[in-house]
Amino acid sequence: MKKITLMNPGPVNVTDRVRDAQLRGDLCHREPEFLDLMGSIRKKLLQAFDIEKEYSAILITGSGTAALEMAVSSCLTPDRSMLVIQNGVYGDRIGKMADVHRMSKHTINYNWGEVPRLEEVEQALQENSSIEVIAMVHHETTTGLLNPLPEIALLAKQYDKRLVVDCISSLGGDKINFGQYPIDFAVGTANKCIHGLPGVSFVLHRKKDLPRIKDIPARSIYFDLAEHLKVQEQGDTLFTPAIQAHYALNAALEELLEETVDGRIERYRKIAKGLRKGFKEIGLEFLIPESHQSNCLTALKLPNGLSYDWLHDKLKENGFIIYAGQGLFNKKIFRIANMGNIEEEKFDLCLKVLKKCFTTTGE
Repeated sequence: MKKITLMNPGPVNVTDRVRDAQLRGDLCHREPEFLDLMGSIRKKLLQAFDIEKEYSAILITGSGTAALEMAVSSCLTPDRSMLVIQNGVYGDRIGKMADVHRMSKHTINYNWGEVPRLEEVEQALQENSSIEVIAMVHHETTTGLLNPLPEIALLAKQYDKRLVVDCISSLGGDKINFGQYPIDFAVGTANKCIHGLPGVSFVLHRKKDLPRIKDIPARSIYFDLAEHLKVQEQGDTLFTPAIQAHYALNAALEELLEETVDGRIERYRKIAKGLRKGFKEIGLEFLIPESHQSNCLTALKLPNGLSYDWLHDKLKENGFIIYAGQGLFNKKIFRIANMGNIEEEKFDLCLKVLKKCFTTTGE
């Protein structure tokens, strides 16, 4: 079988070390061996981001969306409201979660790919004293936009609000300064920039916020963050976890600790810079300015007369998987991610294949 290079924004290609970790045998989740594994993963997550004193790591079996819903549904006191910043599919998803859990919310809506205006965020905070929590996406994967997390975090600090951040596509790939910026809930997953496999995700939660969330009535059985944290701190797990995915995540975190988070971010940055230079040489147009792009993904406009399906299939024939646009951008863009375990020469080859595609009649 031809080896496929995944240039979609997760799941990603992983090393043999991570893949082989799944083969360590069957195990009951109530045995001490698994509980030790879970403790090891929680510790490594905090070590990797140098936040052991200030944060707890809470694991949940499920995609990144599971961890995000755990954070969103567990973060808000019943008589308060949430401010949701929306400029893409994943910001919209936070708003939908708030609605499903019947949480009071205010939204600031922007066009997809548009950078939030800080003065409007501050105005919303000034005009709505009920707001307790600000919720946002860091890397809005819909467009590849990196939202202004540092600036919004400073507003959260200034106005004494809790901050929930979807870091699912940025954690380990783009810089997040946990020491400088008060993020109360940082949501991540195993299978993007952490280089693990799908099946387990997590929330990094500030310990100083624990007394507040412990008093919030649970809105869900499965997504009750405070209960998950309580049980995991006791060395146990609430429900049956995806054990093999945990083995893989533990191995991926060992690799991340060896490379260091700063090392991986810099590697991603250099790869993205090289890819974007190549995209421009081919004549492709970016959806958003380079100054606002993440290190992990580039959204490119589809040239006139070229269908995404044709482009996808041509690249797949050559061993590469790319990603379509979502929603409004379904027929207008394609996305290429540079997450995961990908050899440098693969990026050069991908650019060569793309160049050939754009000098060929597509339909």
